[in-house]
Amino acid sequence: MAQQKDYYEILGVPKSASQDQIKQAYRKLAMEYHPDRNKSSGAAEKFKEISAAYAVLSDEKKRAQYDHYGSEAFDNMYSQEDIFRGANFHDFEDLFRGFGGGPFDDMFSSMFGMNFGRRGRRREYGADLGYEAEITLNEAAKGVKKAIAVSHNITCRHCNGDGAEPGSAMKACEKCHGKGQIQVQKRIGPMAFYQVSTCGSCGGAGSAPEKKCKTCMGSGHVRKEDEITVTIPRGIEDGMRVHIHGMGEYGRDGSGDLYVLVHVKKHELFERNGDDLWIEVPIDFSQAALGSEIKIPTLDGYAKLHIPAGTSSHTVFRLNHEGMPNVHTGRRGDEMVRVIIQVPKKLSKKQTDLLKEWEKESGKKKGFFENMFSALF
Repeated sequence: MAQQKDYYEILGVPKSASQDQIKQAYRKLAMEYHPDRNKSSGAAEKFKEISAAYAVLSDEKKRAQYDHYGSEAFDNMYSQEDIFRGANFHDFEDLFRGFGGGPFDDMFSSMFGMNFGRRGRRREYGADLGYEAEITLNEAAKGVKKAIAVSHNITCRHCNGDGAEPGSAMKACEKCHGKGQIQVQKRIGPMAFYQVSTCGSCGGAGSAPEKKCKTCMGSGHVRKEDEITVTIPRGIEDGMRVHIHGMGEYGRDGSGDLYVLVHVKKHELFERNGDDLWIEVPIDFSQAALGSEIKIPTLDGYAKLHIPAGTSSHTVFRLNHEGMPNVHTGRRGDEMVRVIIQVPKKLSKKQTDLLKEWEKESGKKKGFFENMFSALF
C-alpha cells in the first residue's frame, strides 16, 4: 500500500487554507526548488512533488476528492503526470504573472509558455558599439571635439522599420500564427513543461509583410556609416569612456549606445598622477648651492620657480593649480617639480681651479663622519 501524501503539509498550509494562501505557498516553494535555480540534488523531485500538490489543491473538485479519499485515490486513479496535465494552465499563468519581471518572469515564461511583455513579445534593443580615440595630454586638459566615423545599422527610412514595402499590408506570421513565439513541449520526468522561444520567421513581431521592403529586404534596418562629433570633456583620464546615447546598432524597441574609449598619449615632459602633473627639471650645482630662479614648463606655457640656496637633489616643489582639471569638478590639480642636480662631465681649467679651491676651503671643517669618529675615539 502506497504511503499517503499530505499535500497540505507539502505546501506548508493548513487544511483550512484559502486558494490565495495555497497560491502564495506554492509560488514561494516553486521559486526555491525550480531546477533552473536550485541545482542541489533532490530539487527537481521536490519541485515535481509541490507542483503535483498544487495541481490537486488548486482545483476545487480534485481538492474535495483528496479531502475525502486522501492521496491514495489519485495514486490509484491518476499518475502524477495526469494530475499535472489536468491542472488549469491559466491558473499557473496567473500565479506567476507580474511577479516583478527579470529572471523570474523569464524562468516561468520558459516553463509555462507565458509571456510577460506588455507588447506580447520580448523587447528587442540594439547592441552597444565601441570606438577607440587617442588624444594628447594638452587636449585632455582643455577638452576637445573629435570627428569619428561609425558604421552601424539604422532604421530603414524607406519602410520606417516595419520591413514592408510602402503600400503593402502586414499579415499574421504563418509559422507562429501571429503569436510571435514558438512553443515546444519539454519533460522533466513525468512533468510536462513548455519552452517558449522567439519566432525566427517574424523575429517576434507576430506579423510579416506581404511584400518585403526593397531597400532593407524586410529586415527593417540598413547599414550606414555616420560621421559624428564626439565631445571629450576637459580633465578626462586615460581609459575613461564617453557615452553617446542611441548611436549603437538598430533594435526594434530602441537602438544601442556608442561608447568611445579614450586613450591619452604619453607626454614627453609630464607624467600624470590623478589630477597632478609631475616633471623632473635638471639644475646646476651652483644653482642648488647658491639658490636661483628658474623657468618651469607648464601646460599653459612657463612658470617661475624659486630654488632656495642649499637645495638637495630630488627635492620636490609644488606649483599650485598648474596640474590637470578634474573631469567632474573642473578644479585643477598641482604641478610637482622634482629638481635633479646635474654633475658636469667636463670642466674648464678655471672651473677645476675654483672647485679645488672650494674643496680646500671646505676641508678646513670636519665632515660628518670625521666628527662621529672623533666622538667615539
